[in-house]
Amino acid sequence: MPEVLPANAATASTLSFGEKRAAAIYDLGHSTIFASRTDPRFSYCTYAPPHLHESTQPMQLVVVVHGTGRAFTEYRDAFAAFAKWNDCIVLCPLFPAGPQGDGNRDGFKHLREADIRYDQILLSMVDEVAVKFGCDFSKFALFGYSGGGQFVNRFGLLHPERLWALSIGAPGSVTLLDFEQDWWVGVRDFEKRFGKALNLPALKALPVHMVVGKADMETWEITHREGGKFFMPGANDAGRTRPERLETLRQSFAKAGVQVTLDLVDNVPHNGLACVDTVQDFFAGVLSNMRSKAPKA
Repeated sequence: MPEVLPANAATASTLSFGEKRAAAIYDLGHSTIFASRTDPRFSYCTYAPPHLHESTQPMQLVVVVHGTGRAFTEYRDAFAAFAKWNDCIVLCPLFPAGPQGDGNRDGFKHLREADIRYDQILLSMVDEVAVKFGCDFSKFALFGYSGGGQFVNRFGLLHPERLWALSIGAPGSVTLLDFEQDWWVGVRDFEKRFGKALNLPALKALPVHMVVGKADMETWEITHREGGKFFMPGANDAGRTRPERLETLRQSFAKAGVQVTLDLVDNVPHNGLACVDTVQDFFAGVLSNMRSKAPKA
């Protein structure tokens, strides 16, 4: 990874009053928006509890990935109270539409767009935030909804060893643990495409959650048609609606020995913020179990 931040106003102890005040305003709590040090085309915001330096247990990181609408600050705000009361820091990246100048809204969903590796961009942001706040974020929790659900589905397959929990929310298209079909529908050519074998043991050890609203039934945005930029054989075979596709994804994970919790949320259409409480309940349970097993300081 490229070099990221030196110790800064969020962690240093020998700072002026003005520097400490600026850190409290712009780094702690609901942060301002920062350009990535690795690639300034991409940016992020965070929430860090004001009691960060007084916490009696190590901070954990929760990463939340926006959908096509790029509502990244709204997701940060929705996870702020959870982070405050569970000693977590929240990182929400912004992958803007059209970084290649072509207006493409969807590149981040597939991890790779021309020379951009979105998974590596996210990992560099995680490293940057870890250094900024003086934390060990070698593992983190990851949630994404809609287009972000596609991203985290695929990120979880590529980097399960970096995660302590994964929540996949209402993806319009899914990448199955199917070794008979090529990427992006399946994972047959996974190693050739990414230069890394699929780490199935790490995926089996990872707590995985899936969530979608029961009323999420619109198909206009998720039906692949011949000639479309992501069309390939099998593109629509996982199901017609998002709940059907997520259930097919769950089944493919279960068939491979991955344990999954699937939540269908009553009376919810395609609305990520309406699913946040369900995701937080899952993360809180995993976090409690993880901390109960951690060595005492």
